[in-house]
Amino acid sequence: MRKIEAIKITKAVTELVKQANFFLRRDILSALRKSYAAEKNIRAKKILKAVLDNAAYARKQKLAICQDTGLPIIFIEMGQDVLIKGDLKAAVNKGVEEGYKKYSLRNSIVSDPLNRGKSKFSPCLIHTDIVKGSRIKLTLLPKGFGCENKSQLKMFKPTADIKEIKEFIVKAVKDAGPDACPPYVIGVGIGGTADYACLMAKKALLRKISTRNSKLEKDLLKLINQTGIGPMGLGGVNTALAVHLQVHPTHIAGLPVSVNISCHALRSASITL
Repeated sequence: MRKIEAIKITKAVTELVKQANFFLRRDILSALRKSYAAEKNIRAKKILKAVLDNAAYARKQKLAICQDTGLPIIFIEMGQDVLIKGDLKAAVNKGVEEGYKKYSLRNSIVSDPLNRGKSKFSPCLIHTDIVKGSRIKLTLLPKGFGCENKSQLKMFKPTADIKEIKEFIVKAVKDAGPDACPPYVIGVGIGGTADYACLMAKKALLRKISTRNSKLEKDLLKLINQTGIGPMGLGGVNTALAVHLQVHPTHIAGLPVSVNISCHALRSASITL
């Protein structure tokens, strides 16, 4: 059994706050550069240049990539042979709060979703998976709500065909239009239950963008980029950078499909202790 002090968790999360909010992921930067090179629409090309310039300036000046520094979501992969000395949940929330204060990031969390009230830095959302080993991996996803508000879930009949599912996913992007700051990364969860499909769709955003995509992911990306929404909704061939799917077994009577959209500033950072 490997012991890890709670204070070490707090310090790690505080560092992740800086990494995720100041430094755009390398795979996202690479995808944006490829989109810029391929884009023929003049307005769209200017927008992509501005997006790349913004990311470079944020990195250089240690500033937030976006003013909406999101609702922090922490994904924990907890090794089954790890013992946390202290309160794990409290340690994570303390790390988020200290990080957001230290780096002058926006406090966007309201404790009461109905009555709202004064905004705060925490609590964040925590999702934990138990895995083999004696390590703990922490991943921070600061999810802005311009794009989170465009999430969709549909409980299909089990007889639904792939065409219906494709149409739903593409329509979700069309419904988002320019509002969630394209070009997007689209996370899709298929299967499980309603709540688990939504969680898979969000987790899919953490996957690095690569050329090793399934045929369905490639087909969906092509269909989405044919909508002509383009960067910031001003037209062009780059409405999305990638489509990532996660699939899980489900009940014989159902077929949940969830879509979670990220803006071009898909920010996440991980650390393993």
